[in-house]
Amino acid sequence: MIVDETSPTAKALLALELIQNSPGVTGERLGRRLGVTDRAARRYVGILREAGIPIESTPGRYGGYRIGRGFRLPPLMFSTAEALGLMMAALEGHHRASDPADPAGSALDKIIRVLPTAVAESAEAIRQLIATPRADETAYPDPETTAALVQACVNRHRLRIGYRRGDDALTMEVDPWAVSIRHGRWYLLCWSHTKNARRVLRVDRVSTIDVLPDTFTPPADLDPIRAILEHFSEGWKYQVDVLVDAPITDVERWVGRNLGRLEEVDATHTRLLGSTDEPDWYAYRIAGIPVPFQVVNPPELRDAMHTLAQNLLRAAGTAAGG
Repeated sequence: MIVDETSPTAKALLALELIQNSPGVTGERLGRRLGVTDRAARRYVGILREAGIPIESTPGRYGGYRIGRGFRLPPLMFSTAEALGLMMAALEGHHRASDPADPAGSALDKIIRVLPTAVAESAEAIRQLIATPRADETAYPDPETTAALVQACVNRHRLRIGYRRGDDALTMEVDPWAVSIRHGRWYLLCWSHTKNARRVLRVDRVSTIDVLPDTFTPPADLDPIRAILEHFSEGWKYQVDVLVDAPITDVERWVGRNLGRLEEVDATHTRLLGSTDEPDWYAYRIAGIPVPFQVVNPPELRDAMHTLAQNLLRAAGTAAGG
């Protein structure tokens, strides 16, 4: 439901929302939030009571309004600004939202249908513009598949999944540890019993899910975000070894987890171990480490660091001479 905040009915509904979100809210505070006097705020509370909504009040210094026990709230309410904000947030990451057959597109249709006419026209124009398909559009997973994976993570049930990799169709038994998002793409972090190894799988490539009776216990020290980022730093062409003259607690603040894993050498030195296919990109990423460090391997990264250093020196010389 979309509400026009200027009407008396809307004020009463907003009062209900405020009381729901802040049990014990005082009449004075309620009036301030509604932009009306204390007396007007009490009048809106009276409208709610006349509508059969049990608003309880407690007098005294610490008194206020709250909803009575057992009351079932009415349908979800959005202000126009909230509805537009929700629509724009969906469009920002989902460029198929103009398709009514897509779940996000169907949901946005419902929001637009109940917007005031003038706002709906602008919203529809924005949707059609933003939702123009792009060649590099991210593949979105099926919502029901995603929900099933998340539920299996919560319930700690082993799964047998069908998984597409190129033209191959694989069947895997996995312990689903966590579902996460990186750069707009959804991933399943799991332990593959088929490969006997940790795996990060794209959710949009999961074709079938069978819940098995077996349960599992995830690693006690599991950090899903760290594990996924470390996964993305492994398996590339050039193996990276960088020695940093700083304690590991400091290096953790300077080095992104997608660059590799950190190992403590001693109290004042830390080793960065990772891999990359792009030494030039990697050189740029570690150049900002604010303490001395040494590229042990690979030679290609040392060459990239040398080239970057020469470019910076030339830039500094040009700036000084200008």
